[in-house]
Amino acid sequence: MHKNIRMALGSVLAVAGIVFFILPGSILFLLGGLLLLSYDFPRARVWLKSCQRAMSGSAQKIDRLIRARKLRS
Repeated sequence: MHKNIRMALGSVLAVAGIVFFILPGSILFLLGGLLLLSYDFPRARVWLKSCQRAMSGSAQKIDRLIRARKLRS
């Protein structure tokens, strides 16, 4: 019962995340959906780790840009 609910909610969140990735919105829905699906599907766990690495890399890049901008002014 819990597995079916987790899979359904994970699927809905993942689809909403993909839609919000294309349209302006939050990508956190995609991460939440992948998190729920990763309990039952190993491939979703791989995608989740890939998304986490990409978001971490982009956050570091933004931090470097902001730091460089503050040092210039």
